[in-house]
Amino acid sequence: MDVWHRVLSEIQDTAFVVQFYFQGEPLLNKDLPEMIVEAHDAGLYTIVSTNAQAMTQDLAQALVQAGLDRIIISMDGLTDVSYNAYRVGGSLEKTKQTLQWLQRAKSKEQRAKTVIELQCLRLKSNEHEWAQFEREYKALGADKLVFKTAQLYDYQDGHPLMPTNPKYSRYVQGSDGKYHRRKLRKGCFRVWSGVVITTTGEVLPCCYDKAHEYAYGNIMNAGIDELFGNEKAQAFRRAAMKEEPLICKECWR
Repeated sequence: MDVWHRVLSEIQDTAFVVQFYFQGEPLLNKDLPEMIVEAHDAGLYTIVSTNAQAMTQDLAQALVQAGLDRIIISMDGLTDVSYNAYRVGGSLEKTKQTLQWLQRAKSKEQRAKTVIELQCLRLKSNEHEWAQFEREYKALGADKLVFKTAQLYDYQDGHPLMPTNPKYSRYVQGSDGKYHRRKLRKGCFRVWSGVVITTTGEVLPCCYDKAHEYAYGNIMNAGIDELFGNEKAQAFRRAAMKEEPLICKECWR
């Protein structure tokens, strides 16, 4: 928490948003409600994204009371079969219960403004349920429904979760029979607008640096302004403009 307080003091005059998640489960952080309160008091917009498996009724209440602006609940199916095709080992019922807990917590807080966003990846396993998602997301307890294309691995020869309609896939089949990433528009705003700070303090250019290959440095050893503007950061941005780093080639922004 002392590191968090230092980072917050450094960013609060210039930052707009804090996303309390990156390649992990934010609800495992017992200090999360307190951190949201402090970010909220500093005037920052706060977002949490979760698979909901670690949620409790008390935690749902605490997050809403903390002033959380948006919580994204990942739910990629409406039956156990479609849900577990991607969320292996997860509980659909726990996810549904979480949506109800959050909506109930909002109803108890007169000034609660937390937006409950239900997020569904577009997969072959759930494509027959997309229309049902659109009809039922509010009844499930969500305020908003967002569909996202899925990042898949080992996609070159196709993938069993790739949607039937290529319009909803990040991959397109080429004349060689192999699947390739779709071409993206040029340019990137992410690496000029923010950074990711890992649980070990590494400062990364963006959320696509999942293996921590392009770290600018460590927040334990330098301030955020210094790391954001150092030579490693500048070099990465120059390379990103040419889409040279592997993470830029794999990005889906």
